[in-house]
Amino acid sequence: MTEKCGVVGVSLEDRDAARPLYYSLYALQHRGQESAGIVTHDGFQQHSHVEMGLVGDAFGEGDVESLNGPVGIGHVRYPTAGSVNSCCAQPFSVSFKSGSLGLSHNGNLVNAEEIRDELAGLGHAFTSDGDTEVIAHDLARNLLEEDLVRAVKRTMERIHGSYSLTIMHDDTVLGVRDPQGNRPLCIGELDDGYILASESAAIDTLDGELVRDVEPGELIVLRSDGTGFDSYQLFDEDNTAHCFFEHVYFARPDSVIDEELVYEVRRELGRELWAESGVESDVVMPVPDSGRSFASGYAEAATDDGSDVEFAEGLMKNRYVGRTFIMPTQDERERAVRLKLNPIKSTVEGKSVTIIDDSIVRGTTSNQLVQLLKDVGAEEVHVRIGAPPIIAPCYMGIDMASRDELIAAGKSTDEIREKINADSLSYLSIDAVASALQSSRSDLCLGCVTGEYPYDIEGEATDREVTRPEISTESTIADD
Repeated sequence: MTEKCGVVGVSLEDRDAARPLYYSLYALQHRGQESAGIVTHDGFQQHSHVEMGLVGDAFGEGDVESLNGPVGIGHVRYPTAGSVNSCCAQPFSVSFKSGSLGLSHNGNLVNAEEIRDELAGLGHAFTSDGDTEVIAHDLARNLLEEDLVRAVKRTMERIHGSYSLTIMHDDTVLGVRDPQGNRPLCIGELDDGYILASESAAIDTLDGELVRDVEPGELIVLRSDGTGFDSYQLFDEDNTAHCFFEHVYFARPDSVIDEELVYEVRRELGRELWAESGVESDVVMPVPDSGRSFASGYAEAATDDGSDVEFAEGLMKNRYVGRTFIMPTQDERERAVRLKLNPIKSTVEGKSVTIIDDSIVRGTTSNQLVQLLKDVGAEEVHVRIGAPPIIAPCYMGIDMASRDELIAAGKSTDEIREKINADSLSYLSIDAVASALQSSRSDLCLGCVTGEYPYDIEGEATDREVTRPEISTESTIADD
């Protein structure tokens, strides 16, 4: 799996927004490493800098200083829809008759092609194959006919899928979360303004205070003088579709998402894992870094139950090696695991070991880790996973392997155990995930672990009644 995107928007009283946006993008770097960009507005015109690469590579000192104005939006991208090139890098910006528009998008539309074809037939010229430009064109068109709030609502009625957006229309910054709240977005207060961001860690970086999450279906308009924000609840669905994998893997542990601290959720998932499938062993160790919080909760629950298991760091990570998922071939991915993780022999030699991780996707890493530990003398290697088996792809903004590549698609847990050569293997149940998140299954997006999605996706099953928006050139917004 690869990360989703990170979005941010800032409105300040009397200082340039570029540097706070730049720091915020660093805080959200884990959500995307393909490109980074900032668009600001000085009250007269837009200023934009968007480049490929990490935040530190995309921006030089002069680039940040050239972005004038107290309002702006930013984006870090890992592509889940559209090409991997500069034309799909964000924020996407455009000038039109009613002013200028900048847009940053985290998520994925499932009816982007329908809307693109309809807009192209009306004369819109597209410069990329990404769904973000589709949103921008549709919103720009609606702004020619409607006020800001009604234009946003009209676009939301047409687009179908997951999205958290930060938008800048001239010198006004907006935040929008899709009606089912699949992607995270929150509001923070700074000493001299307000911020919208994918995760609260960006707010912490600026010494701000988390105000609250943006509600599903809500539009937030930051006042251009940085003194506050206005809220418009444009849609109110019966159920949400929060992505449970934000808490399992993607978000930073120090972020608060949907009122839950990610670190504590992961520890609770670890406790649930022990309760469901705890196994007596000499050592419990995390797969760094994603398994650490799970392993901590698992070991704590084991100790509370009277087990004398030792919690230890038995795998050391080489932080100067790139992530294994960017390796293009299977052989390179296998080699990268050995470059990336090195076992501590004294911790595992002659012992039974339980390793805790957040997920198994292809199975390559798990197989290599089990073999590494056995090579240095582990007598038994038990694997515990803090999430259910991933059996289906994600259409909501996670670049996940296809069904053919997912090891759990079509295989039983015991068949997977044999494949990775573990002495035992257990996953966490869906009910345990819902319990740890203090949520009901009906309010979570569980498509990747059930094969049933909260959105109407062609060729896939849905877990709820979904009404797809009609593609129409006529406004469907009521006068109220």
